[in-house]
Amino acid sequence: MTENRFEKTVGGSFVVEDADFKTIATPEDLTEEQRMFAETTAAFVDRDVLPEDERIERLDYELTVKLMRQAGDLGLLGADVPEEYEGLGLDKISSALISEQLSRAASFALSIGAHVGIGTLPIVYFGSQAQKRKYLPDLACGRKIAAYCLTEPSSGSDALGARTTAALSEDGGHYVLSGTKQFITNAGFADLFIVYAKADGGKFSTFIVERTMAGVSVGPEEKKMGIKGSSTRPVILEDVKVPAENLLWEVGKGHLIAFNILNIGRFKLAVGCLGGAKEAIALSAKYANERVQFGKPISAFPLVGKKLAEMNTRAYVLESVIYRTAGLMDAGLADIDHGSPEAGVQSAKAIAEYAIECSINKVFGSETLDFVADEGVQIHGGYGYIQEYKIERIYRDSRINRIFEGTNEINRLLIPGTLVKRALKGELPLLQKVQALQAELLQPVPGRTFEGTLEEEAHLARSAKKIFLMAGGAAVQKFGPKLEQEQEALAALADMLIQIYAMESAILRAKKRLASQGEARAALSVAMTRAFVHDAFGLVESLAKETLSAVETGDMLRTQLSALKKLTRRSPVDTVGLKRQIAAAVIREENFVC
Repeated sequence: MTENRFEKTVGGSFVVEDADFKTIATPEDLTEEQRMFAETTAAFVDRDVLPEDERIERLDYELTVKLMRQAGDLGLLGADVPEEYEGLGLDKISSALISEQLSRAASFALSIGAHVGIGTLPIVYFGSQAQKRKYLPDLACGRKIAAYCLTEPSSGSDALGARTTAALSEDGGHYVLSGTKQFITNAGFADLFIVYAKADGGKFSTFIVERTMAGVSVGPEEKKMGIKGSSTRPVILEDVKVPAENLLWEVGKGHLIAFNILNIGRFKLAVGCLGGAKEAIALSAKYANERVQFGKPISAFPLVGKKLAEMNTRAYVLESVIYRTAGLMDAGLADIDHGSPEAGVQSAKAIAEYAIECSINKVFGSETLDFVADEGVQIHGGYGYIQEYKIERIYRDSRINRIFEGTNEINRLLIPGTLVKRALKGELPLLQKVQALQAELLQPVPGRTFEGTLEEEAHLARSAKKIFLMAGGAAVQKFGPKLEQEQEALAALADMLIQIYAMESAILRAKKRLASQGEARAALSVAMTRAFVHDAFGLVESLAKETLSAVETGDMLRTQLSALKKLTRRSPVDTVGLKRQIAAAVIREENFVC
């Protein structure tokens, strides 16, 4: 297992503290061992998966399972499984690299992702020793395939509203499960199902259900917009007798398992979105160089170049966000003894610590891929609408990412809601920071000059944090406990937090590159960071105005907007020139560049 080298911090603390670039994980920190996992995965995708792409898209179960077992033989299914259960026990950075490289395999990547993530991790983190010994070796090599059964016809985002029941037999030897689960990935061929049900009169609980148990059946395949090569079926449970030893963790702990596994699922989803975005950029740049109009390639037109620059910049920032978060999770999970009876409690706490960051990854990742795919189709023009061109499928496949693993709307409510709850528990000095800011805003703001690369951008990131504290503080003061009902305000606050985390992650990565590689080699990272930060800061300012206008009126609103103006003073930057610099590199390399 790769040694953890990154600093453990409190989840959500990025909004009240400034991080040191030396303590965060970036793609430039990858070890040779980590790069080897990425190369092995890429070779497997190129050699074994992509040549079978059409058969996979036609839902060839036998082929998908065969390829998953080949991936298992290479160790690609066991990255997150501890070595004592025949996995590789890799860090989250290595695991993310594998997921990113698999993303080019489209629907097949989703089949693997559901298996290794939400299908296997509940047993890794919350299973008993007997459950781990029984199931993990088979899951790590692909002898058995897993699926995750949470959603029901009447409950999607409202997971705790599930109607599936689990009744304990009189002798205590088994539970009888009854209900229907909806939209279950891998249902067509999975051997194991992680099923959530209400036991003992309504206690949300988790069970390991085997396909061969009497009463387990699946409904017909859903006819989907995208990800057509992945199996999506209902799972039907009719009086299924599940041995009591297949209860995962404890009765009533299902919500802790579900929500924490979804946190990791959200992070992994963002990783897949990054891989998809990089592929779309490469396809679009190559096409732009080949497509000739008005006597020259369309890549020579500035508006096409601008699209490529913005696509690449967002992907670069997403990559910065993902690997920073992977480092945080590695630090948080590093000390857990998976052989300890307390492993479940420790795992739940460690994963929940970065729930905010995982939701940010999910929202920012899925919306980045949607943006990149949409612009990719636009660059392809009419051909982007034709199935012969892969950008068309990337566009269709990308749409689901904003829905599963918790809709982006739900995640937007969770981000500020979780932050406020932590502040009220005294885990984050949010309220103290708000009070200190109110005193600061009463003082005159001196003029500023900035010396050194990215110093102005770092200042803007710090100002964005203050803007969030100002707008968030006003919202909390106005609405109090009723803030959770003000969904528009919560969404605006969430978008501020997303932009702040993204801005800071890009700045820290670029500063780290400057320190280790120098100005020349870090020039493109600096250009993308500057372009993104200035655009993002404008969005934060706009969101703050929207929030304050919903909170205050009249003289109080004017006072708040005057204070906001103090925090938003900045010098204009030539983003057109920066984006032309970025576009030139993307067009030259016909690939994602950083």
